[in-house]
Amino acid sequence: MRHILTLSLFIASAICGPARAADDARPLNILLITADDLGLQLSCYGDKVIKTPHLDRLAAGGAQFDVAYVAQASCSPSRSAMFTGLYPHTNGQYGLTNSGNFQMHARSHDATIPALLKKVGYRTGIIGKLHVGPEKVFPFDDRPRVNTRQVRDVAKAARDFLARDGKFFLMVNYSDPHAYRTSRESRDWYFPAQIDGLPEKPIQPGDAPPWPFQGIDEPEQLKKVANYYNCVLRLDAGVGMLLDALDKSGHADDTLVIFVGDHGPPFARGKTTCYEAGLRVPFMVRWPGGSKPMKSEAMVSTVDILPTILDAAGVVPPKELHGRSLRPVVSSGDAPWRKYLAGEFHFHGSSPFFPRRAIRDDRYKLIHNLMAGKTKPSTGIDGDRAYPLSQQPKYQDTPTRRAFDTFADPPEFELYDLKNDPNELNNLAGKADLAEVQQRMKAALEQWRKETGDPFMSAAFVEKVGAEKR
Repeated sequence: MRHILTLSLFIASAICGPARAADDARPLNILLITADDLGLQLSCYGDKVIKTPHLDRLAAGGAQFDVAYVAQASCSPSRSAMFTGLYPHTNGQYGLTNSGNFQMHARSHDATIPALLKKVGYRTGIIGKLHVGPEKVFPFDDRPRVNTRQVRDVAKAARDFLARDGKFFLMVNYSDPHAYRTSRESRDWYFPAQIDGLPEKPIQPGDAPPWPFQGIDEPEQLKKVANYYNCVLRLDAGVGMLLDALDKSGHADDTLVIFVGDHGPPFARGKTTCYEAGLRVPFMVRWPGGSKPMKSEAMVSTVDILPTILDAAGVVPPKELHGRSLRPVVSSGDAPWRKYLAGEFHFHGSSPFFPRRAIRDDRYKLIHNLMAGKTKPSTGIDGDRAYPLSQQPKYQDTPTRRAFDTFADPPEFELYDLKNDPNELNNLAGKADLAEVQQRMKAALEQWRKETGDPFMSAAFVEKVGAEKR
């Protein structure tokens, strides 16, 4: 096994603290909540378009992390990292489960959250999709069939699960705000503005401005953005119902609650990229007796979820991990933590294969496009037409056009000043005055790749995976 992330460049102390002493605390129950395709579109994260009171209340009751990354901005790889504490380049889930024969390596099959918790007597359940392969190795005791856009049904299924005896791990995966496809064969995608009367008062096209990471001010785009927000409103209502069920079960005070988006919005320059709009998500942790209400500046990752859960359960974590228990940073605002935060991408659906690596610090962000000049990434995701819209004459010589041109045919390296350009519209790679910054970020990225045993550092391996994808 490789020794992962042991240097102070990325983490200020050991990967995971020692297993909790038997008299430290009772093992906690665990509720892990994910939202499909949710970025920072919550009022607790400063979004002004809508109010999300239930998620705001969860955030206010624990630690809300300002800068949190998923491992990869694609559903299956993202979730594989949550389950294993390993980046996809190590656990093997490089893309979607339905996009080829790529799935978790066998050595991870017995080292997922439900597998490890079942060994110590936890009752395990999942509501909503798993979407990590092979699904048969995930030992969930309960998998109720629920349309997770029908959030009242989700709350009922959760109430039924919580009413049973024994320590539990429950994962609830909401479909909102993912887009719908009108049929399996269709290329038309949409966001349902209202389901079962939720949200009660949908916002209308024009109530939401263009995405700042796109800048596409067109009627069709504004309608999609508005209805995406309506999906977020429905999600917020559902989380409120779920947390109410937890309260009424009597387990609110002995349950670790983690909420996270599985990646950013399904719009070009968001989902399936290494831009902030793809990798950066809301991340909240409420640890009874362990977390203090705070907004934390610690840069965290979804690879931290497994070690955090095992810590709360009193379980010794596997030796090979990329993440670390969040217990120190949910209990203290000044606990030492990462200096750099990394993310990656390989592929999403059947094509194309366009691997990337990214790393950021508290100001700068570097993206390394491993196959730049040899192939190009997809310019669309889930029916979003932002790229062709950006090519209209009205966007000529604008930051929007320049950003989308880089997006469609990226150079080997992209460098962004997140302080002055949070939406990554102006690529600064190659600028003489930032040469030292770029070199520092390249060195940090290379070190992270070496420490995590990234097989894509081998050109032969990149070619092998690319050939299997073709």
